[in-house]
Amino acid sequence: MHDERRRIEDRVERVLQQRIQPAVHAASLPFDVTAWQAPDEPVPFAEAASQTYEPFAMGTPWGPPWGTTWFRVRGEVPAHWVGRRVEAVFDLGFTGPWPGNQAEALVHTLDGSPLKAVNPQNQYVPIANPAAGGERIDYLLEAASNPDILAGGFRPTPLGDKATAGREPLYTFARADLAVLDEDVWHLSLDVQVLRELMLELGEHEPRRHEIMHALDRALDALDLDDISGTAADVRELLRPVLRQPAHASAHTMSAVGHAHIDSAWLWPIRETKRKTSRTFSNVTALAEEYEEFVFACSQAQQYEWVRDNYPRVWERIKKAVADGQWAPVGGMWVESDGNLPGGEAIARQFVHGKRFFMEHFGVETKGVWLPDSFGYNAAYPQLAKLAGNEWFLTQKLSWNQTNKLPHHTFWWEGIDGSRIFTHFPPVDTYNVEFSGRQMAHAVRNYQDKGRGTRSLAPFGHGDGGGGPTREMMERARRLADLEGSAKVKVEHPDAFFEAARAEYPDAPVWSGELYLELHRATYTSQARTKQGNRRSEHGLREAELWATAAALHAPGYDYPYEKLDRLWKTVLLHQFHDILPGSSIAWVHREAEAEYARVARELEALTGDALSALGSGSPYVFNTSPRARAEVITGPDGAPVHTEVPASGSAPVGAGEAPRPVSVTGRTLDNGLVRVTVADDGTLASVRDLVADREVLAAPGNHLRLHGDLPNHWDAWDIDKHYRNRFTDLLDTESVTVVGSGPLVGAVRVERAFGKGSRIVQTVTVRAGSRRVDVATEIEWHEAEKILKAAFPIDVRADRATAEIQFGHVHRPTHTNTSWEAARFEVYGHRWVHVAEPGYGVAVINDSTYGHDVTRTTRDDGGTTTTVRLSLVRAPRVPDPQADQGTHRFTYALLPGATVQDAIAEGYALNLPLRVAQAAGSIEPVVSSDNPAVTVEAVKLADDRSGDVVVRLYECVGGRAKATLRTGFPLAGAQVTDLLERPLPDEPVTVADGGVALTLRPFQILTLRLSRA
Repeated sequence: MHDERRRIEDRVERVLQQRIQPAVHAASLPFDVTAWQAPDEPVPFAEAASQTYEPFAMGTPWGPPWGTTWFRVRGEVPAHWVGRRVEAVFDLGFTGPWPGNQAEALVHTLDGSPLKAVNPQNQYVPIANPAAGGERIDYLLEAASNPDILAGGFRPTPLGDKATAGREPLYTFARADLAVLDEDVWHLSLDVQVLRELMLELGEHEPRRHEIMHALDRALDALDLDDISGTAADVRELLRPVLRQPAHASAHTMSAVGHAHIDSAWLWPIRETKRKTSRTFSNVTALAEEYEEFVFACSQAQQYEWVRDNYPRVWERIKKAVADGQWAPVGGMWVESDGNLPGGEAIARQFVHGKRFFMEHFGVETKGVWLPDSFGYNAAYPQLAKLAGNEWFLTQKLSWNQTNKLPHHTFWWEGIDGSRIFTHFPPVDTYNVEFSGRQMAHAVRNYQDKGRGTRSLAPFGHGDGGGGPTREMMERARRLADLEGSAKVKVEHPDAFFEAARAEYPDAPVWSGELYLELHRATYTSQARTKQGNRRSEHGLREAELWATAAALHAPGYDYPYEKLDRLWKTVLLHQFHDILPGSSIAWVHREAEAEYARVARELEALTGDALSALGSGSPYVFNTSPRARAEVITGPDGAPVHTEVPASGSAPVGAGEAPRPVSVTGRTLDNGLVRVTVADDGTLASVRDLVADREVLAAPGNHLRLHGDLPNHWDAWDIDKHYRNRFTDLLDTESVTVVGSGPLVGAVRVERAFGKGSRIVQTVTVRAGSRRVDVATEIEWHEAEKILKAAFPIDVRADRATAEIQFGHVHRPTHTNTSWEAARFEVYGHRWVHVAEPGYGVAVINDSTYGHDVTRTTRDDGGTTTTVRLSLVRAPRVPDPQADQGTHRFTYALLPGATVQDAIAEGYALNLPLRVAQAAGSIEPVVSSDNPAVTVEAVKLADDRSGDVVVRLYECVGGRAKATLRTGFPLAGAQVTDLLERPLPDEPVTVADGGVALTLRPFQILTLRLSRA
């Protein structure tokens, strides 16, 4: 037989694109269009409906960046269209296929009811089949002219902020028509697309490919190109046999669930996300009415709340779809947060607020964690997920790895405490599945667990900026349900998939530890002020809850601020979204985030002040929020330094405790009897000597600042590529090196530098009496572009691994690069501390707001080993925010010689939870205290059910088994172990004896206790 593949394949492609698809709408009539431009921010429907609308012609430019134009469209259905499928069709001047990052609109009836949204992949609004001619159509379109931020690739653009975007129109309205959908032609188009794409993915020697090819060739012979509509039905009949061929018995099964990934902010501000949710959810609920088998999975309780509050009619449609089983709340988190940077308690609250929202409003308890797009996942997640009542975990982001491919798609993920959760990565490698032939074939080829598992999950629908599933996707799913040569598609709830996957593969392999994304490593550093705002907010919330609980217990008449704390937590949780906290959003988003964090800080300061005031007034006392007893030099009420000892989570009079040995200052050498620090002429730390261990800590000058060029290959705000290390400038020139603290309690040296393009950095190196910690308070006026600033501490230890704090524990990472897995971890994250050690001696680097760092190991000429810890202080990416990180930054990091992991934990808390001075009537007994420092109290609050019970979250922090007694500062009646949502866990009994709670914890175990008062 002659090889005619090229002729037939080209014929099918051209006829489909140039004849069949253009004939999908058989007839059309233009709407009469008028318009009103909202002057600034979006307005409610009622306000827009009351405006005067001016005539508007197709082909007219419209839409300034971030603007809103309301269009009124009016038309009449002709009598001869009666009984046909009539719809309104709109092309706003779409500039490409991506529905989420350009013009989009929500269509309303005149009474304000949202009907459906339009975007480049979903341009129609159905009109009920008219019973008679003359039906009048009158709609209002709320059209958003959002700019395409990445239209020019990874290049700086002023469009990411309304203040710099200008007012020139971005779009040209191309079409607003009443049209008739020719259903035979539309279905033929889908038949041909599915068959053609399947054919092209099959091997050239597979009979099925040739069967489809010749069937298409014969079918097109029957298609009259001058009468597509009249012959479409006959052509469909000719294709029916090849579409009815059943799949092989061993065919892979794709469990498909509708999805619309909507970033809560990214290349658009939060206010636009609120409208995106209404647009997408309108489309989804409309699709559910048309396809009874449709199931849509949707996460992020915050987005549901926005719709509930702003679009009540869409909210009612969502509730109906949930009740009908077509809408599946999933994920159980307030937002799809970043997976690395939020603190442990914050991730717990993500689950608490998310799951409670779904239970309260839908009566649904979600069973799984749905995080398809976060940039890596911390090793505490399995335990936190299980403690929130979850059974499964889903992501696909690790398919983006630059270097290594994970060996499983379905597996058990084991956390640092040993907890395991059933986990799946969809092998289709996207959460925006369209059921293209290429996607279907890729999923089957890519699936790592062949021979053991037979199924995978496929989230289908347009996403990132929303859009969601389309009717075309549903039609493709129907055709692919059981089709020879393809994987089988079954639309179902993700819970059903996970139940079936676990049943067939209960002994799936285990992946232990963090799920590190070998990409987007710069998200640990970009937009430093956003990250600092998050860190400060998390610790401020801890402080406010602790002292509010103390006041509720001891101050008659004090009202615990449930509503305010709830609102502030939700604000912080929202800004942990995986494109806000990582620093990968446009300027507008981060400008607003900084303002929100400032507001949160003010409100938390007021709440903490109110609680302490309620506890009584009198002499100045020092309050310690951290779970460790402290002896520190603080600034007293008169502004002078004073040394004070304070119990964990308690208070003491200013100046309590024994005075430590004073600090001596000789030249630029600071000595407090524990450490001796010398600052060099170039401002580096020439020496840090541990006087207790009698050894030099540094192998080379410390606090060595290095400025690197930082232009990644792609994804500027997200990525730091390894080649950044190859070009750098050492910042060794100083303007001044000055002693600013000469004892007896504080010794300090200030170093001032100017560098680069007008940047300045002022650092104050401080040693305090009684403390081994060497603080480096830093203020940077940053004006660099495409640079990263690192601070290095070359430590004289041979450390095989570096230990970094994560949520509710820590992880160990090798310092060598034996394998590609270790080499890929050239930039990693940690929370409050990094620790490196050799047997018998360790050193920690503490921080109050940075996350990114790297740890390397070298051999010196003397044969010794240097382990260098480098903190990533600030970056300067230009996409998507051209001014990212520009301006002033203030933060502190510290070196802690002779530190154990326990010491690192204690000083990490101390640096992040400064002691507070307030007037008090006397010392406040700690609400709770642990007699074993390995059992660390992380959160203290009143129970959310307002019963007055005290809820305490604690964890084993060292990585070993620990026994402790938890003492309370109030009469204790009883104790229960609960899950994160404060629900009793009957299989976890505790013993209350002698007024305390006896505890035994496994390594890194998290325990939540509900304590009832006598």
